[in-house]
Amino acid sequence: MSDKSKFRSTTILSVRRGKDVAIGGDGQVSLGDTVIKGTARKIRTLSDGKVRAGFAGSTADAFALLERFEKKLAEYNCHLLRAAIEMAKEWRTDRVLRRLESMMIVVDKEESLLIGGSGDVIEPDDGILAIGSGGAYATAAARALLKNTKLKPEEIVREALGIAADICVYTNHEIIVETL
Repeated sequence: MSDKSKFRSTTILSVRRGKDVAIGGDGQVSLGDTVIKGTARKIRTLSDGKVRAGFAGSTADAFALLERFEKKLAEYNCHLLRAAIEMAKEWRTDRVLRRLESMMIVVDKEESLLIGGSGDVIEPDDGILAIGSGGAYATAAARALLKNTKLKPEEIVREALGIAADICVYTNHEIIVETL
């Protein structure tokens, strides 16, 4: 797929401070250099509200992965880390899943994890995870806000995503934030 015809979309950010965690994402979906949707919802609630997940990458692939991840959560009694590890193993070894192009951030009351298709399950050192086109911008902004303010995670996520949207052409200000 040429760079012009690639779907580019989103910035997902999660911030944890103490016992509070927030995850948010913007609403933009772009095809090449054209915005084709501005209000996409990329944050989902799983396991009867106990888990939040955000995704970046191919939408169809992300929904397939979210569905499988929710099954893993049920299989492992909502133990987030165990479900994430089993999901990553399956994602990496299954011939069909291996081709899926997406990443996920999943959070519950205790843990924040990034799950990737190469078998990655990453827990952040500083409570901040970001993926997608504006992920680096959102991470930088969130780190500065976490270190230098007393803002709640929800406020940090909203502000950092806004900063990313001001910089990244593939991120917009249609921000949705959810907390646990």
